[in-house]
Amino acid sequence: MPKHAVRRVMAATIAAIGTLALGLTDTTAHAATASLDYVALGDSYSAGSGVLPLDPTNLLCLRSTANYPHVIAATTGARLKDVTCGAAQTAHFTQAQYPGVAPQADALGADTDLVTLTIGGNDNSTFISAVTACGSAGLLSGGKGSPCKDRHGTSFDDQIDAHTYPALKAALRDVRAKAPNARVAALGYPWITPATADPSCFAKLPIASGDIPYLRGLQAHLNAVVRRAAEETGVTYVDFSRASDGHDACAPHGTRWIEPLLFGRSLVPVHPNALGERRMAEHTMSTLGLS
Repeated sequence: MPKHAVRRVMAATIAAIGTLALGLTDTTAHAATASLDYVALGDSYSAGSGVLPLDPTNLLCLRSTANYPHVIAATTGARLKDVTCGAAQTAHFTQAQYPGVAPQADALGADTDLVTLTIGGNDNSTFISAVTACGSAGLLSGGKGSPCKDRHGTSFDDQIDAHTYPALKAALRDVRAKAPNARVAALGYPWITPATADPSCFAKLPIASGDIPYLRGLQAHLNAVVRRAAEETGVTYVDFSRASDGHDACAPHGTRWIEPLLFGRSLVPVHPNALGERRMAEHTMSTLGLS
């Protein structure tokens, strides 16, 4: 056989071997991911409350089958046990939230490989109280000044430090104890408000101009506490501060991840929409090296 023909055969053989190796690597990686036993915990941001379709197995929890845990499982092939529940607090990891709804941590075990959760925003009613209070104050002030900050000052932040942080740390310790072999990821909350006031958004998010940075700061504080509790318990923190910037409730439909308080397109306002849940899943998979 001529030398140039031999070279062509060798090149083709090497290329075929390389392609086969890549195929085996991809298949092996997918098989490894697909073998993961994945448990999803958390509140309405984990549950995807307001995003259709609803999980018919537990309508009390307003759990969506398009929430970020389902997106992660569908993408990776992991075996998912989803016990997320709207309005859940850290206490509901170890206590029943509703009659017939087991504590979320009961879903964990030594065979659990992966755990994700978003939790803490409902403790002390931090989110709902702040958004409701600031929305009411904003409407009464016509969007001027900072009436919510003027009235409540550091009270929400004080509750986060005094109650939410220790509750988060205890909850994450419980998760680690019940799933000692699992990789655990605690997700931060995507931005609800922009960094500065947007007058055109007032009809959808009736927060006074001076209270927009006040609420943003409150959310940043909560996320910082989630990060701190995660780092102190050996849990991976998934940071959305950059990824969700510009995708807040004031952004247009198709760009925003969070639906506004008024005139939104979700059953549950001030919560992630379907796009937000998908992006939360994608960023979590990227952070964990699952994509």
